Amino acid sequence: MATLVERHNVKQHKLRTAAQQSRADGWRRRAPLLPAVIFTIVVTQIPFLVTIWYSLRSWNLLRPEGNIFVGLENYVNLFTDSTFRTAALNSVIITVGCVMAAMVLGIVFALLLDRKFRGQGFIRTLMITPFLIMPVAGAMLWAVSMLDPTYGLVNWLIGLVGIDAIAWTSTFPVISILIALVWQWTPFMMLLVLAGLQAQPKDVLEAAQMDGASWWQTFSSVTLPQLRRYIELGLLLGAIYVVNTFDHIYLMTAGGPGTSSANLPFYIYQRAFLGFDIGQAASMGVVVVIGTIIVAVFALRLLFRSFDIKD
Repeated sequence: MATLVERHNVKQHKLRTAAQQSRADGWRRRAPLLPAVIFTIVVTQIPFLVTIWYSLRSWNLLRPEGNIFVGLENYVNLFTDSTFRTAALNSVIITVGCVMAAMVLGIVFALLLDRKFRGQGFIRTLMITPFLIMPVAGAMLWAVSMLDPTYGLVNWLIGLVGIDAIAWTSTFPVISILIALVWQWTPFMMLLVLAGLQAQPKDVLEAAQMDGASWWQTFSSVTLPQLRRYIELGLLLGAIYVVNTFDHIYLMTAGGPGTSSANLPFYIYQRAFLGFDIGQAASMGVVVVIGTIIVAVFALRLLFRSFDIKD
């Protein structure tokens, strides 16, 4: 009986030793990452917690004496604000419209550039150029050189067929912003899809051709499933960046006419730096961050699920 107890104690001791060794090994592997983790927490999570604190207070810089705790009142007022709903809808329209249009065009251009032809490298470089331009410069290019009602190239072109000049940024503000964003983000989508096209096994394509499959059958049944991961990654990254668009709206339409083309980042800017309403702007920022996290987590799960599928 004593021998059994001793064996049990020895076994438990070995298990505890192995667990401690495993934890020690885990901490040794994580130790080099701790400075980066601490830095990330300091520059992201602490400001976010401060923003949450501001969102629970009624604080306008024009009335410093009114800095009082109001709980969730800012959030209640936020969802009854028609301008906030308009800005949220514009954010969805601009993000979904830009990402989907840029992805479709990116797939088309990637298919064209995946073929061998003279000057292929030069054409690829030209196609990538819009993505390398700073967003501010791109917005000014479209607002002044392309869509200006008097000097814009677009109005000059439609004038050749007898169409009157159009004030694009005031008549069609959201469409004007979408055009500029799609122009800038199409090269990014094209690069991702082009990488997927060049990574697909050539023997599968040759087998499909040997079986008599048409171009569309090969693309829809072989190429497109192979590109799924790259397309999902492009949609995810594009949505995360485009939803935070500020430069194009500020420089092309200033959120106007009125607030008809303002998105959430621009409306937060208006409330914070033009209206000086820190509490209301902070509550909008918290809502935007939470909404972005929810969408990103859902998209990442879909993306990781697709990577877990065995080819």
